[in-house]
Amino acid sequence: MSAHLQVSGLEVTVSGEHGERIRIVDDVNFEANKGEVLALIGESGSGKTTIALALMAYARRGCTISAGQIRIGDTSVLELSREQLFGFRGNRVSYVSQSAAAAFNPSKSIMDQVIETAMLHKLSSKSAARSKAIELFSSLALPNPETIGNHYPHQVSGGQLQRLMAAMALISDPDVVILDEPTTALDVTTQIEVLRAFKKVVRNRGTTAIYVSHDLSVVAQMADKIVVLKNGTVREAGETMQVLDAPSDEYTQALMAAAKPSLRVESLKKPDSETEAALLELRDVSAGFGRVDADGMPKFTILHDVNLTVERGTTLGIIGESGCGKSTLARTIAGLHPAAAGSICLDGVPLATHLSKRTRDQLRRVQIVFQNADTALNPAHTVEQVVGRPLVFYKGISADETHKRVAELLAQVKLPVDIATRRCAELSGGQKQRINLARALAAEPDIILCDEVTSALDTVVGAAILDLIAELRRELDVAFIFISHDISAVRSVCDDILVLYSGRTVEFGKRENFAAGPGHPYTDLLVSSVPELRQGWLEETSARTILRPVDNAVDVDEICAFVDRCPVRLDGICDTKRPPRLIHANGNEVLCHLPQAES
Repeated sequence: MSAHLQVSGLEVTVSGEHGERIRIVDDVNFEANKGEVLALIGESGSGKTTIALALMAYARRGCTISAGQIRIGDTSVLELSREQLFGFRGNRVSYVSQSAAAAFNPSKSIMDQVIETAMLHKLSSKSAARSKAIELFSSLALPNPETIGNHYPHQVSGGQLQRLMAAMALISDPDVVILDEPTTALDVTTQIEVLRAFKKVVRNRGTTAIYVSHDLSVVAQMADKIVVLKNGTVREAGETMQVLDAPSDEYTQALMAAAKPSLRVESLKKPDSETEAALLELRDVSAGFGRVDADGMPKFTILHDVNLTVERGTTLGIIGESGCGKSTLARTIAGLHPAAAGSICLDGVPLATHLSKRTRDQLRRVQIVFQNADTALNPAHTVEQVVGRPLVFYKGISADETHKRVAELLAQVKLPVDIATRRCAELSGGQKQRINLARALAAEPDIILCDEVTSALDTVVGAAILDLIAELRRELDVAFIFISHDISAVRSVCDDILVLYSGRTVEFGKRENFAAGPGHPYTDLLVSSVPELRQGWLEETSARTILRPVDNAVDVDEICAFVDRCPVRLDGICDTKRPPRLIHANGNEVLCHLPQAES
């Protein structure tokens, strides 16, 4: 019996500078049966998404599917006419993209958008489609499946929106569903719920799924088969267990090595004397948005009384889910967002809350590297213009000196000197992030704030950036604040770890203290939600987000912020009083009513 999905000899080309055709996908072959999940993995630019889109007989602008065959059941996909493709796409093959937020129309209700495919292809009546959508909402573990479709996209969370997009893709009972990096932009706690929902619904409906990802740990939970890609060619293919446990190709082995967390930092450095001021110190810092009241506090408080210290040459990791205040904290330290209360000191000297009131030297000493390198770099400028600007602004050096120093900085971040003449738009994601670091280093700062600098990068490139940060810290004695929702990355490069939840520090301590187990229930949820690089982990893990709302009349600022999600909350205490800060035996400071033994 032949496989339900068969791809053979697939070739995709793109036009070169002189009109020649360049193969970006070359002789790709794989197959999958009904109810199976096949994963396409590899670095950015390996051809994963190009191949996935080709399954719908679609090629991006400038690209051409130039050879090969794709069969789904009895249908030869590449032989379909334009009219036949209209009835094929979104019906027999559906696509779930990485960014659900960008895929939804903000002006239409969720239900109208989910059932749109069924209406467009005349698959059922509107009432039948709505009933089917509600069944899918329930299967995908969405809250209030009967009514969630009445909401608009902005009224639901990112994880819920990703599952709603899956419902939209499955409404037509497709033969094949393509999941293109569907959890990359999600927090680990949200990701685990989405993975569970995806796996359950694909298995129960007998759908063939193509899962595109660079995250091997996620693939290990989802896939029956793996196809490893590099530069548009298949480097290895096989059953998931074989590829994970005994990879035969050197490139696959390199991917596996990059996916395994490794310690990149030595033990915490100490100041030269007990009386020496910390390089950076925050005391009771609060910040938010909206109109300021008579006490100087904003209407919406994002950060609540945050305290932290960073010693010279050390790295502080800050972890937490989206919306917890991580980026607001980084922007507040940098002076891009004014603090509403508290103090920020650099070497014991108070910093103005807004960068417009800081001295040029203070600006130089605190640099920030943003998450999205695409928006942080001017695509029309050359690398030399971008990296050279801080040299001119802070140092006032000549053009010749700038040219020489840019070359040194590029070497420092492991980039070739000849990249200086290229425009930022021509660079890969990893190259752009290195340019971001080089620009920050050009100012010769004392501390660099790294805001989710690896979240958009594939496993290999992300690991290289972490190695680079550790090396720069050792060589230049620069301190880092490393902000991430990836606990593995934080533990590999940081001396101290601060766990942020709802704008509050719920746990703080040295990296090695966390090895004995987290002290706060939220930290435990974060740690236990990180997928392991082995099959079966998703079914075995106990990590779950449990919602137990508290009385609406209770002032949430006067109780534990985590109370509605805490699996071990003490009713009558956690939902009525502010938690105290306890020092656990391992030295960690924990914001929790529960004593160490119970937590």
